[in-house]
Amino acid sequence: MTRIDPDAFAKLLSGRRIAAVSGTNGKTTTTHLLTAAIRAGLGPRNAERVVTNADGANLHYGIASALSRAPRADIAVLETDERVVADLVRLGRPEVLVLLNFSRDQLDRNHEIKKLARSWRDALVEAGEGGPVVVANAEEPLVVWAARGAKHVVWVDTASTWQEDATMCPECGAILLRRNPHPETGDPGDWDCPACSMSEPTAVIRVENGRIIDRHGVAHDPQLQVPGGFNVGNAACALAAAEQLGVGVEDALAGMRTVTSPAGRFATTHFGTTSARLLLAKNPAGWHEALPLLRSDTVVLAIDAVAADGRDLSWMWDVDYEQLAGKQVIATGPRAQDLAVRLAYAEVACTVVPDLATALTDLDRHVDVLSTYTPFQKLRKLGGLA
Repeated sequence: MTRIDPDAFAKLLSGRRIAAVSGTNGKTTTTHLLTAAIRAGLGPRNAERVVTNADGANLHYGIASALSRAPRADIAVLETDERVVADLVRLGRPEVLVLLNFSRDQLDRNHEIKKLARSWRDALVEAGEGGPVVVANAEEPLVVWAARGAKHVVWVDTASTWQEDATMCPECGAILLRRNPHPETGDPGDWDCPACSMSEPTAVIRVENGRIIDRHGVAHDPQLQVPGGFNVGNAACALAAAEQLGVGVEDALAGMRTVTSPAGRFATTHFGTTSARLLLAKNPAGWHEALPLLRSDTVVLAIDAVAADGRDLSWMWDVDYEQLAGKQVIATGPRAQDLAVRLAYAEVACTVVPDLATALTDLDRHVDVLSTYTPFQKLRKLGGLA
């Protein structure tokens, strides 16, 4: 389609109210949460008004493909790859843009994450008053720096715990000062640059002790069906975006509670006599959030390093695999031996079974599976989820 008409991407965006979601981690789940929130606000009779690229096809082709299937839908909720944000802002004029986070990911493709942040910032500056309302994670210095160019920003404190990709000030290069959250006092902590004006903005919506505090100071138990504190943060961003599109808090939360396994994430399936819950993590920040969710005594870690995963596996050395000590660990996938070396340095014993199907079939127990992107898609197919 895009070869026949190179302007198809722009034409298919035209005439719709657009909410876009981007960031290194959480795009797919947040897009599902936001879509469910908007559909709940519209009611079942108007659900067909919403189109979304629900399975993570977030480059130009995937977005165009999704939009082409629903030419009459006037609301588009679009998961957007970080490299596509600038084009979407320029060509689609989204009403709302959700910016979640920045982390090292696919280092062979995205060599420097500040370059991506600069493309966001430049696009928002160029859009001016015609640009989107930005829902931005106030805890992410690069996101804050990029969002400074927007006409209006709704700041969200997501209570995230990964800080290793935001040590230096993106404005001046100084080392940032951080105050860590204090769970007993409820102090959320903050960050500040000692050398320039960059500092953590005051959040309008925030996450506190697993609850979402709305702009009126009212605490809501999200009661999500997707696990993890990071998903409460994703839901807080989705809630802020839904409000900008006219959806009330209660309707939005009711919709988000219907989301169970976005694009196979957190789904449970079977491989022979093995019951397996599938989790996806693609970079150090993702593994940092996902590892504490591995509750089974036996865990399977699947890894590859083809183009879709990113060919550079050096990020493994920044992941705290030491917390898996005492579990029975199976390393699988084409790069299982690389993972086994890292686990050996973490003093975590593992069994290497390179073939995915062999590693999972007939274990006669429930296991949690944490996988990078390419093995995850293969596991979805093997488990009948795709």
